[in-house]
Amino acid sequence: MRKLVYGLLTMLLVALVGCVTINVYFPEAAAQKAADQFIGTVLDSSAPAAAPKGSEPPPKKGVQPSAMLLDLLIPAAYAADVPNLRIQTATTDAIHGRMQARFRDTLGALFNSGVVGFTQDGLVAVRDAGKVPLDQRSAINAAVADENRDRNALYREVASANNHPEWEPQIRSTFAKGWIERASPGWYYQDPSGAWKQK
Repeated sequence: MRKLVYGLLTMLLVALVGCVTINVYFPEAAAQKAADQFIGTVLDSSAPAAAPKGSEPPPKKGVQPSAMLLDLLIPAAYAADVPNLRIQTATTDAIHGRMQARFRDTLGALFNSGVVGFTQDGLVAVRDAGKVPLDQRSAINAAVADENRDRNALYREVASANNHPEWEPQIRSTFAKGWIERASPGWYYQDPSGAWKQK
């Protein structure tokens, strides 16, 4: 009789596991929160050099034993309750430090004067090189190239750190919106058509 009960329970468990569909979706809200924290500490020249914290899920309270069993059998099914996006790694910390220093030392003044602006794809571009002397343009182009190299690496690293490299376009888009939303009045940005606008 016991063997029959164990056999039925095993078949039921196999059927349950086989019927569970796990959808892996891009956690838009978590990505926006993480991007806002990262962007805020880069753009805020008074912010300390410490890297931003990744969004952490709240502790689970009152977890039922049945939920614990499901978590052991299918961890992703239970974890989907609290979407999380990992943004802090050794690589993103290094990128963050370089971006913050570059903004404080070079890019902040260039944004304020309208020389550079945010592009619609999450990068920085020289908008009006005529506002700076000819002998300073190569240094400005180098700073913009360094910034864009770090931004591309950031978006790629966040996607990889979350084991979803296919999320890179969504992460880039989330950050692009965040850079523009956090831009100071008077700074330039590109609209979706690529036209420059002033905030």
